[in-house]
Amino acid sequence: MTRDQQEAKIDQRALELCVRCGTCRSVCPAFEVLGWESKNTRGRIMVAKALREGFPPDAGVLDSLNTCTTCGICAAKCPAGANPPSIVQEARRVLVGRGVMTAAQAGFRAKVAESANTFGELGDRLGWLSDREGLPDRADSVYFVGCLDSYRYPEVAARTFEILRRFGVSLLRDEKCCGSPLIRTGSPAETVMEENLRQIREMKAKTVITGCAGCYSTLKRDYPPEFEVVSVPEFLALHLSELDLKRLDMTVTYHDPCHLGRHAGIYDPPREVIRAICRLVEMKRSREEARCCGGGGGVRAGYPDLSLEIAKHRLQDVPDGVDAIVSCCPLCVRNLSDAGAGVEVIDLIDLVARALETA
Repeated sequence: MTRDQQEAKIDQRALELCVRCGTCRSVCPAFEVLGWESKNTRGRIMVAKALREGFPPDAGVLDSLNTCTTCGICAAKCPAGANPPSIVQEARRVLVGRGVMTAAQAGFRAKVAESANTFGELGDRLGWLSDREGLPDRADSVYFVGCLDSYRYPEVAARTFEILRRFGVSLLRDEKCCGSPLIRTGSPAETVMEENLRQIREMKAKTVITGCAGCYSTLKRDYPPEFEVVSVPEFLALHLSELDLKRLDMTVTYHDPCHLGRHAGIYDPPREVIRAICRLVEMKRSREEARCCGGGGGVRAGYPDLSLEIAKHRLQDVPDGVDAIVSCCPLCVRNLSDAGAGVEVIDLIDLVARALETA
């Protein structure tokens, strides 16, 4: 029996790790904006406990649980070792299993069921690819593009694949959503995950490379451990000597995506690539301390105003005098841009492409 076929239950032992000390209040990005106890980690755990004890959910409960971006800074700071994002996701899964969900959660389910992507796009997922004839049926490594780059940032997908293709990397011909938006918001994702897994197996791929932090986290943690999962910055850092990059006269800062940084500990590779190209000035809060962009956990879809306010708080950490903000997650790029960054917000692959063009 798979996880999604099992009855969803909130783990009592996980709940009891929280000692209600309030450390999470000082770092929760939603609480920083909203200021309500129910909108911080400690409050959400109390809500989860009440649900487990049979408390009937109402709109306030849904708002409490679904305003969490699952950024994980609370878990990183928790002196008791609690993992609140996991509790929140499980509580969402409990409610969704009962048919209790927000319009945004229902929207993700419907769109992925209809189109296998989070936008409900019925167009060609590989529409950005000019030449499909050369795609091999077997490859040791495949590039998992993700929904955002496939449909909203196709130029990033094309630039990424142009570089990866040099190293024999191929694509899944019929890639589906990785399942991250469904899993984070409490819905089953088996259908799309199984289809992706089937294609990976048929290609005999040993490595899956992804440029989206959410895809990385999902492929790494929620898929069977049958292949290695590598982020684009890790791959680029490994092959720096083979890329022939030219130095650029610009200064940038780097935003750590939550699911690549705190959740996976990938901090150095993107910085190695940036420093090989131009000057890097760190944000006021970086690495494990980095603030969330506000886009994750379904918050951008369900609570867009909150999402953008969280992004604006993150932009307060941008140092003066930088030419661009660089990140390794299309959702972070999009949310920080929409929040009015004041400078361009680009994907790491965009910076690499510029250095290659001038080489």
